[in-house]
Amino acid sequence: MDNLQHAQQETIVALATPNGIGAIAVIRLSGLDAIDIANSVWKGKDLTKQASHTIHFGHIMDGDLMLDEVLVSLFVAPRSYTRENVVEISCHASGYIIESIIKLFIKKGARSAKPGEFTLRAFLNGQLDLSQAEAVADLIASNSKASQQVALQQLRGGFSNQLQTLREQLVNFASLIELELDFAEEDVEFANRDQLKQLIVDITRIIGRLIQSFELGNAIKQGVNTVIAGRPNAGKSTLLNALLNEERAIVSHIPGTTRDTIEEVLNIQGINFRLIDTAGIREATDAIEQIGVQRTMEKISQSALLIYVFDSERISPEELKSDLESLQSPGIAMLLVANKMDLIQQDKKRESIHEFFRTSGLPDLQTIFISAKEKLHIDDLKNKIYGTAIKDQLSGDETLVTNIRHLEALQKTEEALIRVLGGIDGSITSDFLSMDIKQALHYLGEITGTVTTDDLLENIFSKFCIGK
Repeated sequence: MDNLQHAQQETIVALATPNGIGAIAVIRLSGLDAIDIANSVWKGKDLTKQASHTIHFGHIMDGDLMLDEVLVSLFVAPRSYTRENVVEISCHASGYIIESIIKLFIKKGARSAKPGEFTLRAFLNGQLDLSQAEAVADLIASNSKASQQVALQQLRGGFSNQLQTLREQLVNFASLIELELDFAEEDVEFANRDQLKQLIVDITRIIGRLIQSFELGNAIKQGVNTVIAGRPNAGKSTLLNALLNEERAIVSHIPGTTRDTIEEVLNIQGINFRLIDTAGIREATDAIEQIGVQRTMEKISQSALLIYVFDSERISPEELKSDLESLQSPGIAMLLVANKMDLIQQDKKRESIHEFFRTSGLPDLQTIFISAKEKLHIDDLKNKIYGTAIKDQLSGDETLVTNIRHLEALQKTEEALIRVLGGIDGSITSDFLSMDIKQALHYLGEITGTVTTDDLLENIFSKFCIGK
């Protein structure tokens, strides 16, 4: 940590708003000398004598040259994002002005901030724990209501508080077992093994739920990969257009029009679904179509949800059964869409599909009857897409794991706890129990930053944007 501590002694500067043409840009300074450096180029009230959380109008001067009229916001340590002195300069968003002001601050003693360095300082100064710091990046990158809500919940410390409670319970028992080691010759037990076992069982159950939540958490963060597949001319591209409510895909009565995948994002009730329209599944008639069909199968294997569209008027029971048998895969939810219901008697066809499942030996899959062309029952389909992917798993106060680093640490914690349970049942000695409990504590500590290394922190914060 020596390198990080040395870096903290320096005052850093960066543009905190995106590059590009706009009305206002914000330049951020943080560090012990932040207010003094800003004041040295400032024409206005003496910033060193102003209260925290105040805003001041004035000019940034490079000698006798005025660079810009600006507003300066002051945040005096420890009442700031980084718990250091922070100055934010709201200037006009000219690239020339921004570059000139930042160069001037560097000339006066600041240095350019590295990616994520402001948030890194917030972590090192105890403003945030590590999982909350990572939630800052997730919040910036959030592109749906659900991903924003999950990131906010973690930023507020919901995940951290749950882990901290578990860790404290383990620490208490670990202390008692360590005490037993001091009295090893007297063969005494300070930690009740039945109570310890029950605690480990309870914690393992909670850890297991957190691990299982990653599938949903990752879907919310990254979006749900959703493939639209079916035979040529089943109406896949028409369905994509109907779901998006725009003419995104080329529609033709000629089979095989879609030869490559088309990807778009559809937001349903705050969740992003990454819709992928694919080439029709059939025996390819040329090399290009063959590549398209191969890509279709690849996309299906990578999907979380498969929407199988079929022409309810033309497909035979044998073709439907063949397709379903070849497409169904463990871990991929499947939704059947009977299209072109405007062309036939709906009640008759519904009964025909239900009869098919009764006699085919296949599990009765959810089937939605629509007309993509007439946009009939498209809202019902959207609700089914959402319900099939989310399955009532999303609630306002539920803790969801969205970070692969957290998932791996939780899995290692679970493995260590299982070893503790095995050790209790096997009546192993206190020193071995202590080792496994310490391992569990170590992995839980990696999530919140109780246990860190410079390499770990550099890897995490290097993925942040500069200025945050």
